[in-house]
Amino acid sequence: MPYSYLAAPTVSDLSTHPGPATGGNTVTVVGSNLTLANVVSFGGSPATGINVVPDNQLTVTAPPGAGTVVVTVTTPGGTSTAATGNPYYTYLAAPVLTSLTPLTAPISAARGAYWAAATSLAPMRGPSAASRPPSRRPPTLRSSRPPRTVSVVAHTPAGNSNTLPCVYALS
Repeated sequence: MPYSYLAAPTVSDLSTHPGPATGGNTVTVVGSNLTLANVVSFGGSPATGINVVPDNQLTVTAPPGAGTVVVTVTTPGGTSTAATGNPYYTYLAAPVLTSLTPLTAPISAARGAYWAAATSLAPMRGPSAASRPPSRRPPTLRSSRPPRTVSVVAHTPAGNSNTLPCVYALS
């Protein structure tokens, strides 16, 4: 019987490089020789749901983790190395709001942890958050009704923050 040598897989890029520390998001791995992938690891932690699309792309569900890790793919031909491309994935902690200044709107400043990747700060109304596009200016709340209390939440790629109440005076 003939014997075939298989080339080791390579990982050249990921569809997303940051993700939540809790894992669970879908990541597309781009590279070569991925068809026979049987293990995809994020810093040694196995991903789940391996789905090879064509030979140069697969999707997986990221496991929980911390810090920046190398994503590797293992096939019968070997395991990819970090020598080529950008196989690095960074786990981000969800933001934590600790205060709003002032305690009445318009909100001039929000303080908390893990703000590097914040995409928006929005008042919450009822069970779901009102979405607000990213802005360099803090959001303001204006209306012609009596004062009201809303909860403010920060949205980031790592998840949503806790909520803090904000009482705002309406003009």
